[in-house]
Amino acid sequence: MAPRALVRRPGPLLADGIVTHLDREPVDVDLATKQWDAYSEALMSNGWDLIPVPPADDCPDAVFVEDAVVVFHMLDSFRDLAVITRPGADARKPETGGLEPIVTGQRYSVEHIVEPGTLDGGDVLKVGSVVYVGRGGRTNGEGIRQLRAILEPHGMLVVAVPVTKVLHLKSAVTALPDGTVIGYEPLVDDDRIFDRFRPVPEESGSHVVDLGGGRLLMAADAPRSAELFRDLGYEPVTVDISEFQKLEGCVTCLSVRLRRP
Repeated sequence: MAPRALVRRPGPLLADGIVTHLDREPVDVDLATKQWDAYSEALMSNGWDLIPVPPADDCPDAVFVEDAVVVFHMLDSFRDLAVITRPGADARKPETGGLEPIVTGQRYSVEHIVEPGTLDGGDVLKVGSVVYVGRGGRTNGEGIRQLRAILEPHGMLVVAVPVTKVLHLKSAVTALPDGTVIGYEPLVDDDRIFDRFRPVPEESGSHVVDLGGGRLLMAADAPRSAELFRDLGYEPVTVDISEFQKLEGCVTCLSVRLRRP
């Protein structure tokens, strides 16, 4: 069975999405929809089946589905785990509605982050059994405490990471398939937290999605980073996501990857 990914199509209010660390720029919703189609095609052409999440057209940022649910491969359990988040921005809290039947239908057990905790999925970076969680503007200490209580009984280590320069932890860093954390150094608060860290030469080169087979999905506007990854033996698969970048989005936040069939 092919790996699967949750995706949610951009809504009509996308241009009104929240901007925190960037100056607002006009967003072309039609172009963004075409870019989302190309992103989805890149996943499918690399062997991924897509599972559409019901639209949330009243929520401008709902296309960034990664923030609403985080999934974990549980080595000590037959069923994997989905944690439905409680987004830090009030306008985004309704985005989690309707997700539980989707993930339970994919044979995931479900946990929830509850008030007063907040957690955005974009703040969660999984590297083996270590789960780095960004403590910044969207994820609070109580959200991290709840996630730690959910995961540590399963042998996972939750490590809080300061995030002050970008929206989410994965706006600053992601990880290569070998577990090396990559990031654009001016936007990383403290790279010493990570066991292995490699700087990249462009901001959007910090964001990769492991497609399997050594292929890395990444933004098209980071050619020097793509060349670095080729030199490390990976195959970059590039997509233009310029309209989503205006809203502090990147390749990771447009899908939730479900790796185990």
